[in-house]
Amino acid sequence: MSDSDIEKHNRKGSHSSPPVYANELSADDAALAACGYKQEFKREFTVWTSFAVSFSVLGLLPSVAVTLIYGMGYAGTAGMVWGWLLAMVGIQAVATSMAELASSMPTSGGLYYCSAVLAPPGWGPLASFLTGWSNWIGQVTGAPSVNYGNAAMILAAASVTNPNYVPQTWHTFLVTVLLMLVHACISSMPTRYVARFNGASTLVNISFLLIVIILIPSATTNTNPKFNSSREVWGTITNGTEWPNGIAILMSFVSIIWTMSGYDAPFHLAEECSNAQIATPRAIVMTAATGGILGWFLMLIIAYTVVDITGTLESPIGQPFVSYLQQVLNQPTVLAVTSMSIVCAFFMGQGCMVAASRLTFAYARDGCFPGLSGLLSRVNKRTSTPVNAVWFNTFIGILLLLLMFVNEIAIGAIFSVGAIASYFAFTVPIAIRVFFVGNRFRPGPWNLGAWSRPIGIVACAYVLLMIPILCLPTVKGADLNASTMNWTVVVWAGPLLLAFIWFKVDAHKWFKGPIINLEHQIHGIQPVYTRDGDNQNGSNSETTFDKDVKGIDAKTSVRPAP
Repeated sequence: MSDSDIEKHNRKGSHSSPPVYANELSADDAALAACGYKQEFKREFTVWTSFAVSFSVLGLLPSVAVTLIYGMGYAGTAGMVWGWLLAMVGIQAVATSMAELASSMPTSGGLYYCSAVLAPPGWGPLASFLTGWSNWIGQVTGAPSVNYGNAAMILAAASVTNPNYVPQTWHTFLVTVLLMLVHACISSMPTRYVARFNGASTLVNISFLLIVIILIPSATTNTNPKFNSSREVWGTITNGTEWPNGIAILMSFVSIIWTMSGYDAPFHLAEECSNAQIATPRAIVMTAATGGILGWFLMLIIAYTVVDITGTLESPIGQPFVSYLQQVLNQPTVLAVTSMSIVCAFFMGQGCMVAASRLTFAYARDGCFPGLSGLLSRVNKRTSTPVNAVWFNTFIGILLLLLMFVNEIAIGAIFSVGAIASYFAFTVPIAIRVFFVGNRFRPGPWNLGAWSRPIGIVACAYVLLMIPILCLPTVKGADLNASTMNWTVVVWAGPLLLAFIWFKVDAHKWFKGPIINLEHQIHGIQPVYTRDGDNQNGSNSETTFDKDVKGIDAKTSVRPAP
């Protein structure tokens, strides 16, 4: 295959064969080529910097601060400590199952790509279409929801220093938009700078979190008693809903699930990560494990020191975490902890922006945005980053922020919809792999071995339980009306239903899923190709990929299924 033939082949973006290269391929590039894509980014992320972005997206300190109203408000201290432990069992199962998929198929498309590859014949386009749009909804709401919460903390800090100041909605809007624009600028920088920025942010996030965990119990102004009793902390359920205690505890999981919904970020950075088949799954597991442990410790500190739960939730400041700090710390320390939370939230919002932009780029590359795909899939030649995708997401995020001028329930929906949309997307490819593929799944070098299927079943059961729970309102019966309704089911399921109708009516005609090598699909025989194009699995048939791979001058073998 001549150089001109190779270039023509790659420009076609064929759905039946991967791109072809005339020069030597690294192991990372060969794995990506086997998935059907050519290398477009510089691989300047490592396991540490991928973990850095992911941990920044978690933003444990600001996430707990923003969502404390759910954890504490729905089930009190017992819900906070027991709820976190119980929820982490399911979350770790989802994270490790996702990591296994990332090792097998390390592409920016992530879960959307896996759904297409793993789905039974004929179902790939629909599975990837719905997974992709649900994941995109979760990702695109990430930065605006984080920055909205951060803006509220900034203005609450202003209220602490000046009690006469009362934040207005338009103040919150302007501060949030400013944060969005700053994050867009940072995310548009060259990859090496983004990686360094997020590497530094992780050090700041972990350091500030540890400082707060130590500072609150040591500097608390509480007396008689200084700490709540263990019986009260672990055994008192303060039910803030009209549902039974068990349901109330499950409803409090929304705080944990929203906090722990960013560990998929390394998956979307896989094409920018060296040794991606090992580094990417490690970064996912590191994020989920570290976040789970440190987050639980922070919950314990709050549960053992909170003085008045009702006062915390109903404070005129309008920010429960800051109100809690005022109960247990003196003013200078309150401002110090709030400031650290604000800094961590800034890094968190930037991590959300990076991850979402890479996901938008991956979907646009496969034509998921009719009329805009060409623009959004363009990589900036100067920065080697998807700048257009960054600013497109920024524009969508600012539009979503206009919901705050409707009411608090409307803007609050971006939190719950982010959690449920993300976990739905996380679980679709896991469920397909567990219940439809089974032992035919071809894992990558990082895998769960014999535990793969049992852990996958736990992950699916957990998300299947939590989806309806996350849609429940806090009240029922005569108290349920438009102002008390949980609109998550409408905000998330509504667009997903429209996506399904769109696919059935029109999108099925042009959307055929990611640009994948058909031999990579899990239901076929696993071929192993050498640089000479020989099929080493015993088959004498020459496929399209057999023909294409003959044009590759590579030292490493190309395995369509790593």
